[in-house]
Amino acid sequence: MTATGPRLAGVMGWPIAHSRSPRLHGHWLKRYGVDGFYVPLGTRPQDFERAFQTLPKLGFQGVNVTLPFKETVLEYATSISDRAALIGAANTLTFRPDGVVAADNTDGYGFIENLRQQVPGWKATRGPALVIGAGGAARSVLSALLSDGAPEIRLVNRSRIRADILRDHFGKRIVPQDWNWKSDLVRDVALIVNATSLGMTGQPELSLNLSAAGPETLVTDIVYQPLETDLLRQARALGLRAVDGLGMLLHQAAPGFEQWFGVRPEVDADLRAAVLGE
Repeated sequence: MTATGPRLAGVMGWPIAHSRSPRLHGHWLKRYGVDGFYVPLGTRPQDFERAFQTLPKLGFQGVNVTLPFKETVLEYATSISDRAALIGAANTLTFRPDGVVAADNTDGYGFIENLRQQVPGWKATRGPALVIGAGGAARSVLSALLSDGAPEIRLVNRSRIRADILRDHFGKRIVPQDWNWKSDLVRDVALIVNATSLGMTGQPELSLNLSAAGPETLVTDIVYQPLETDLLRQARALGLRAVDGLGMLLHQAAPGFEQWFGVRPEVDADLRAAVLGE
């Protein structure tokens, strides 16, 4: 233990028992010999404000926030990054010594870095993207793809009006399309993203026919439970490149760990195995 004690960070959400973040950060803490702890902080919505304001007084360097707090936490931040403001949500909070509470959203960063690691040389500039979903995760994906130079993003959602709202928010490179057309839209896109919970354990499968996709199309899914969704299995069966969603979780955690514990961590096969419990 150092003179000031171990560094503290954690993840706030409700429920929180399912979170893999403690295992993820715990692996890094051990690997780099950091004197610190990362703990799950199950917080009921009615207790969030009081709990959040107490954390800096307890010595916490910062926290991740997950459902249902990603949007409301912006009310308690005194400094908000451009990407968190654009997305309208934050997942990473840092408590600075001067009292500033800095909010950031690293989900989009994690999404892009996962694709770059799994498909070296990949860039969003390669061509149009098809993004399925218009919820919070989709907002992070859209922001990241636009920042990386995607020329056009075809956006489909079961409720067309939500896709239209995101077009108004992010600009004209977002092109809303009807849900029933989604299998036709795979024909000439460079990237296909499932940004919904469809395909997740306990949820219905995403009904998407990839047979018309070009041979260079990259298919990715933000779902990582199960790690291999039906969408990814279909892509691999057709000879398409496919990237699972676990890497997004791993990469989005790195900026926060660096802020709180002073070490830029590496995302590698050992980390994946640790998070998967292998």
